Amino acid sequence: MIKKVQLPLQTANLVVGFMVWVLISSLLPFIREDVAIPASRVAIITAVPVVLGSVLRIPLGYYANIFGARIVFAISFILLLFPVFYISAASTFTDLIIGGTFLGIGGAVFSVGVTSLPKYYPKEKHGLVNGIYGMGNVGTAVTTFAAPVLATQFGWSVTVKLYLILLLAFAALNFVLGDRKEPKVKASMVAQIKGVYKKEKLWFFSLFYFITFGAFVAFTIFLPNFLVDYFDLEKVDAGMRTAGFIVVATLFRPVGGWLADRFQPLFLLMGVFAGLTVAGVILAFSPSIGLYTAGSMLIALSAGIGNGVIFKLVPFYFSKQAGTANGIVSMMGGLGGFFPPLLLSAVHGMTGSYSIGFMAFAQFSLVSLVLVLWLYYMDRLSLAKDVFDSTGQGILVTDPTGKILSVNPAFSELTGYSEEEILGKNPKVLSSGRQPKEFYTTMWGVIGDEGSWQGQMWNKRKDGSEYLELLTINAVKNADGDVTRYVGTFTDITPA
Repeated sequence: MIKKVQLPLQTANLVVGFMVWVLISSLLPFIREDVAIPASRVAIITAVPVVLGSVLRIPLGYYANIFGARIVFAISFILLLFPVFYISAASTFTDLIIGGTFLGIGGAVFSVGVTSLPKYYPKEKHGLVNGIYGMGNVGTAVTTFAAPVLATQFGWSVTVKLYLILLLAFAALNFVLGDRKEPKVKASMVAQIKGVYKKEKLWFFSLFYFITFGAFVAFTIFLPNFLVDYFDLEKVDAGMRTAGFIVVATLFRPVGGWLADRFQPLFLLMGVFAGLTVAGVILAFSPSIGLYTAGSMLIALSAGIGNGVIFKLVPFYFSKQAGTANGIVSMMGGLGGFFPPLLLSAVHGMTGSYSIGFMAFAQFSLVSLVLVLWLYYMDRLSLAKDVFDSTGQGILVTDPTGKILSVNPAFSELTGYSEEEILGKNPKVLSSGRQPKEFYTTMWGVIGDEGSWQGQMWNKRKDGSEYLELLTINAVKNADGDVTRYVGTFTDITPA
């Protein structure tokens, strides 16, 4: 029973964590009425919670493996009580910076669930499970929509204090319903980081999540004030529109995970970054709230699917270091939400327009699309190499002149020649001398006419012993019909 509760419990935990994480950005239009905040520093206040919320994802993902999600979630909620109470009494810009920094714990809990939940499900369901858990992002929508409404009725300080009750309730809930018997992974953080940091896919996934989740976070914290200042919308209206953006991105996250369980994830990422590129261009040239809304919704759709796809890929490639890998990738996603608001504000300060900043986002997305294409191509090459290396038959590949370009491990095992010894040589080094010259003339004549030949041949190993092989030779041709490679495959059929 306890195991079945973990997915809804941990998803609810993420909802609460993200509700707290965006508390300041959601209430900032109200807070600015009581606390003097220079316009040039508004972006800093909204971005500060993202920093700790990103960096802490690595240790929280690691400790989720060591102590289990139950302990890490409960302690995180207890620690959040202090910055939330401090912010409720804030009267200066410095107070908001200090309290906002530690609100980052609410965003950092994301790495706990993506580390813990895959332990309860088979790999073919990891995309959907992490996608459902990722729907906890809707916590940002809850606060973005509800906090301004409550602040209108009770004031922003009382609204902040209400979150103390919520945090206490969920800390207790985790102690009661959390899984005390969750499988633990005992390994040092340094050892786990050493095990993943040299793997290029980790950094590709980090960059992709930097763009997709970064776009989600950035728009979540940027939109409320932007819509009020740029389009002169009412604060509650801006909050509702931002909540709509969050809901769309959140609902499509499990869709992305579900699709990644069934289709090639890298193909899906190509569509994601194509969508983000188009959206960035729309926002760069949008003259009206209508076009701006369309561009924002396209970002919500693409980013939501992308977030789900990426967290299908991470546990698939890093199952043994899931906690650390999840922490690093999710940290980069959080940092992706830190820089865009600052960049947009800086660009606006220099040019009086946000267009250049949105165009830069489109260019980053386009670069990511190119990288996904390259990664897909490299994955195909890696798959071909795995098949080549694991085939039980000996394989050698030559150029049109007969120079050996490649051999597989089975070739070395059957002939005694290592790859270094045989590359660049002619297959004649294997000749036993048993076949007459006419044999080879006929063989190459058949290959020239039909493109392939199969037959038996006596050859010689490196140690001089002879063996009988069943050999197949195929000519590989380009689009113009010219031979570019010869591929030979053989099996030892020497009589016992």
